[in-house]
Amino acid sequence: MSFNDREKAFEDKYKHDQELQFRVEARRNKLLGLWAAEMMDITGQAADAYAKEVIAADFEEVGHEDVYRKVMGDLTDKGVDISEHKLRKKMDELLEVAKQQVMSE
Repeated sequence: MSFNDREKAFEDKYKHDQELQFRVEARRNKLLGLWAAEMMDITGQAADAYAKEVIAADFEEVGHEDVYRKVMGDLTDKGVDISEHKLRKKMDELLEVAKQQVMSE
């Protein structure tokens, strides 16, 4: 295997890993949006639309703080009593669920 072949293989693996991470995070955000919608008594198509808003919120900045702020702000606005710790824990739990779902596809 030549150096160029090895370099291409590493690049392909990196690209694959990044795509996989993106899919996992998008899935987590969808699951989080659906969970938060349920907490706010939002159902049906409105819940699906809210989940899409949460997914879109992740494109505002690097990292997960944009998603956290969106969901925490919406929950607070709707009068849902939730701590920062509980929401962050839920985000971590749903990240693991999303990993399992994406890996099993």
